[in-house]
Amino acid sequence: MTTDQTIESVESIESVESGGSASAAASGASATERFAADKSPFESVKDTPPERVDTLAKRVLSAVYDTIREEKVTYDEFNALKAWLIQVGKDGEWPLFLDVWVEHEVEKVATEHREGNKGTIEGPYYVPDAPEQGATGTIPMRDGESGTPLTWTGRVSSTDGTELAGAKVELWHADADGFYSQFAPGIPEWNLRGSFTVGDDGAFEIHTIRPAPYQIPTDGSCGKLIAAAGWHAWRPAHLHVKVSAPGHELLTAQLYFPGDEHNDDDIASAVKPELVLSPVDAGDGTVSVDYGFVLDPVRG
Repeated sequence: MTTDQTIESVESIESVESGGSASAAASGASATERFAADKSPFESVKDTPPERVDTLAKRVLSAVYDTIREEKVTYDEFNALKAWLIQVGKDGEWPLFLDVWVEHEVEKVATEHREGNKGTIEGPYYVPDAPEQGATGTIPMRDGESGTPLTWTGRVSSTDGTELAGAKVELWHADADGFYSQFAPGIPEWNLRGSFTVGDDGAFEIHTIRPAPYQIPTDGSCGKLIAAAGWHAWRPAHLHVKVSAPGHELLTAQLYFPGDEHNDDDIASAVKPELVLSPVDAGDGTVSVDYGFVLDPVRG
């Protein structure tokens, strides 16, 4: 097979549409723009010694070399890879690719010292400064928002048991069609995004809807990789949270629901047993769940 044929075969694979009018390209562009606006990746590592950069770069390249040698990578495959990498950039899907396939290992290393709650990946769709709802409130949503109503209660405390008054719980999640506000068209700006500041007793009560499982965008470069490799694109239903309090480490997590068929094969490898909720059916078409957070103090 020629290089052009290899590239063409990868590009011609049909990906499954995730529904609606949202596209991977539009979502990817939004994620890239948001990352560039909200993050300061180079500023945070500007004082990194050259020796550290040298070590990391050589380790990554060494792994690539090992793969080439061990798998006898051909020029056709190499050129197809170059074409795909170029297209990932054009699609704006680097945040999606790195968050889905790489971030879970970075998160695991970064938080392995913690004694409090387990966390997991942030993903590409976080937006800061969601509307404040107080200690008890309903997340912003459309009238008649699809999904089973969910009441979530919990407390935020420190590892020594002290309740953390004024701690903030930021919540965001996809709608019943698997779309996130600000990353898909036709959805109100802050739909299913809210901030909840706990009371003096560390308690909160949040009213939202139970999200559904969804596929990550598949009509762009990441979808072509998924199809070419014979993978699936599904993520289990989940709630995203960031929990913060003065003097404590920020906790980023996703909370999952029991019985989801993709808890065991999440494409983002982000599910941990400690993050699976125990919802209770209230018998009136609603569900409730109690799940709190224990934060680690910042190490001096």
